[in-house]
Amino acid sequence: MAKASAALQPFLTEEAEAHGLAARMPALLVEARRVAHTVTHGTHGRRRPGPGETFWQFRHFDVNDAEAAIDWRRSASSDKLFVREREWEAAHTVWLWLDLSPSMRFRSFLSKTSKESRAVVLALGLAELLARAGERIGLMGRAPSSGRFASRKVAEVLLSETADDSLPPPARLNRFSECVLFSDFLEPIDQMVERFHQIASQGVRGHLVQILDPAEETLPYSGRTEFEASEGGATMIAGRAEDLREKYQKRIERHRLDLQEVARQLGWSFVVHHTDRPAEEVLLAVHGQLAGQERDYRYRAGRGKAETALAQKDAGS
Repeated sequence: MAKASAALQPFLTEEAEAHGLAARMPALLVEARRVAHTVTHGTHGRRRPGPGETFWQFRHFDVNDAEAAIDWRRSASSDKLFVREREWEAAHTVWLWLDLSPSMRFRSFLSKTSKESRAVVLALGLAELLARAGERIGLMGRAPSSGRFASRKVAEVLLSETADDSLPPPARLNRFSECVLFSDFLEPIDQMVERFHQIASQGVRGHLVQILDPAEETLPYSGRTEFEASEGGATMIAGRAEDLREKYQKRIERHRLDLQEVARQLGWSFVVHHTDRPAEEVLLAVHGQLAGQERDYRYRAGRGKAETALAQKDAGS
């Protein structure tokens, strides 16, 4: 997708001067922890009975239960016996991937933060929440870690291995794990579908977090405007940028609907986040998906070709 540059040159210049993930990482880590503190969090378990400390539910006593399992206080208020069940809190692996390609550095006058900065804050904030719950967290392609310093370890890996790839890597992931992908997902649908199916075919459930600057959906420019691609350097000059608005908005909406359909077919979650909105909103939504009661790791291999054909048809229209 092209980015407008004429009206935004001061902002792009400022971003170029200030850019550097290493220089901004300490502040982003602090911001991530602040965001994590504001999100309702608790133990992220598998929502089924098993060893653990977190109370899950009461159920009626069964003849196969041991007498020691009876909760006498709860049973005293009824004519039936009840057993207190705890939630199984086995450690779970969550893989993270952040798109750190040049397109993610875009920031318009409608937002105070770039897409890249917001992606880092969301990933580190999620790592903080999951680490508190005892989960294993890892960046795709690297070994996962756990413990109170897991988010800092993720930050250290980001500093040592920044990448410009707009697509998640073809990494080997363990089955029955989760994968959260943070990107603007503006690459061609067929390319993204191929990578998503590579992940899903390993028995991994995915969660797509599309991060967009509000200007990328509204195209709020008027008059003569020069649009410059974030990757490749291609430029286009529009005599009246407002004349492009309706067609542009329809195209980006079609792109989003295609992404939603791909996620639906794979049984993945999909959420859109705009950088002018609080990070807490989307972090709460993603954390809720990860802690959901129903987990489905089945791979729908037969749906991919139909999705790709639909996307290619739309791209050619």
